[in-house]
Amino acid sequence: MANTTLEAPGRTSAPTNGSTGAAAEAGMAKAAYQAFWLLRIGFTVAPILFGLDKFFNWSVHWPDYLAGWVNDIIPGSGQDWMYVVGGIEIAAGLLVAVAPRIGAFVVAAWLAGIIVNLLTKNAPQYYDIALRDFGLMLGALSLGRLALAVQPARKRMRT
Repeated sequence: MANTTLEAPGRTSAPTNGSTGAAAEAGMAKAAYQAFWLLRIGFTVAPILFGLDKFFNWSVHWPDYLAGWVNDIIPGSGQDWMYVVGGIEIAAGLLVAVAPRIGAFVVAAWLAGIIVNLLTKNAPQYYDIALRDFGLMLGALSLGRLALAVQPARKRMRT
């Protein structure tokens, strides 16, 4: 029976199922590139749509998700804060679109803040949503890592 185990990229090994190590690495690079674009599009569109929703409360009344301690330290009402949140989310989505190497980590940090807010809002009422946002945060971190590999940093101009 043919050897069907795969080894980590970069290691030299015997061909696996008729494919060479270089072909396997090329396939891995193609998959990483496709994953990068899937996550980049998703983390561009979703924050923009959710940011817009903060202004209109189409899907849910967003101030209901604001922890009391946050509402106590911000000026204005909960809805006023949602306008700020919506603007930040739209900006984060646009940042992912134009600079995913930065935007992905901004979105991940933003999601971490949302998780803290949800974990401290009527515990354990919103734990399920916090867990979902934790998964989204992992996706944003994955996008950031892929962006670092797929889109090399701009070279500095020599002065």
